[in-house]
Order: sequence, then C-alpha cells, then structure tokens
Amino acid sequence: MPLSLAMPLHHDRFPYSAIVDRPPLRWPNGARVAVWVIPNVEHFLFDRPSSSIVAATTNLVPDVLNYSWRDYGVRVGIWRLMEVMDRYGVKGTAALNSDVVRRYPRIIEAGNALGWEWMGHGTNNSTVINDQSEAEERELITSVVDAIAQGTGRPPRGWLSPALSETHRTLDLIAEAGVQYVANWVNDEQPYPMRVARGSMLSMPYSAEINDYAAFIERGQSGEAFAQSICDQFDGLYEDGGKSGRVMAIALHPFLIGRPHRSKHLAKAFAHIVSRQEVWMATGGEIADWYNGTQTNPG
Repeated sequence: MPLSLAMPLHHDRFPYSAIVDRPPLRWPNGARVAVWVIPNVEHFLFDRPSSSIVAATTNLVPDVLNYSWRDYGVRVGIWRLMEVMDRYGVKGTAALNSDVVRRYPRIIEAGNALGWEWMGHGTNNSTVINDQSEAEERELITSVVDAIAQGTGRPPRGWLSPALSETHRTLDLIAEAGVQYVANWVNDEQPYPMRVARGSMLSMPYSAEINDYAAFIERGQSGEAFAQSICDQFDGLYEDGGKSGRVMAIALHPFLIGRPHRSKHLAKAFAHIVSRQEVWMATGGEIADWYNGTQTNPG
C-alpha cells in the first residue's frame, strides 16, 4: 500500500542541533545537573488491557489481576513515593491524568501540600493520543487542562502524553491550550524550542530509559539495578555538566516504584544525588523558566 501524500516523511518541529556546538548552558548557583522527578499519577479503565504483570489474563474483561495490580499505585504506592521524595527534598512534577483529579482528590491535596507541580497526562492511561480527529483531540486536551486547573488550583504548564503518544498536530494544540513545555520527545539532555503554529513550545528532556516502567517491565531489572542505573546516569551527566549544564529526568510510576522492595533502593539513589553540591533539584516549570530567561539564542 503506497504512502499517502498527506503523510509527512519528516517533521519541521526543530532544526538539528549538536550539543557540542551549543553555547554552554548554566544552571542556577553553578549547578551541573538539573534533576527533575516525574511521578506518573494515572487512572486506568476497568474494561480494557493496559500495563500488565501477568500475560495470561490480559484477554479477560475485566482483567481483575492486572487492573488491581495497577490500582495499587493510587491506593498505596503514591504515598510511599511521596514519603521517600519528601525525605530528600525532591518536589515532583507529576504527569497527571485528569481522571485522577476527579477520582482521587486526596492525592491532589497531598501533592499540593508538598509543592508538587502538575502537568497534563491525558484523560487516563488507557487512552492514547493518535487516532482522534482534530476536534476530538482539541476537546481532549482542553478538558484535561481545564480539569487540572480546577482540581489543583493552577493550569498545567507542561504536558506528557500517555505512552508519549502524539498526532501530527498535538504540539500545536497543546500550545493553543496554554501549555508551555512538552516531555514527549526523549532526544536530548537540554531543553530546546519547538516550532508550533501559534505561540511557543519548549521540549523538556524526559527519559525512556531512566524510567521504572522500562526497567521493571521491559527489561526485568531489580529495584537495586534500577537505582544503580539512576546513579550511573547522574554521575555521567554530572561530569558532562561541568562544561555545559544537563537535565536528568527520573520517570516513576507509583504502582511499580512504590513497592517496598523497590522504593528502598530509590531512596539510596536520591541520597547519592543530593550528596553532591552542584545539583539543582527542580520542577519542570522551574527548568523551563530558567532556560527561557537565560538563552538568547537557544540551539
């Protein structure tokens, strides 16, 4: 079947930029690394498959085993994760399904008390963004932004799609809705501007690898191995950050990292990070503000 002429083979969202050719990026107080931690706070629909620990029941409706395994995150795991993060002075930038705002307001109350930032993460984690019409996608994005603004007290400044999914117009539509940065593109260690139809958009470094879902579900790592990956990633970025500042994203899911046998190792990784002096523990919005305020000609 031939490709449609309407299907672009390339994109024009940003030019190529080699990190070694950019002007040095400096973070506040001489920090080498800006570390932002992204808890993915999610709701899953009861009538369809999603992230699973046991494959044998994924074709069942309802799949009680895997649904309840995920549901652990909002009932138990998030509270353990909040405690570990607060112990080390880490403020989360939560990727938030709007269904969470409606169904689990207790989580929003606790996150606000901790000073967390909330960014849009779709309606729920059973609905990706890819095959909606333009009107449907615009309505989805607008409803998420409005629900988060009403439920948390402030509109989301950032956006992370479920499964990092997009259509060719998603960036334009989230900019239209007032979103200032997006974390879907995992191709850099520094923020960079993206072209949108109207307004502006900043790509914020996220990680598909320093991500507990990839570690535990895709690669079968232990909590200890994942924590070591966090430390190794941080050490490499800290060294490189002596020449030009870097961003380190740590992507977490409460139904995974919130288990006791894993969270104890996450705590050790946080202890390693905060033991260094030239580190900025930041939210996504803080990183975006600093970058936009200091980069006169970003790469």
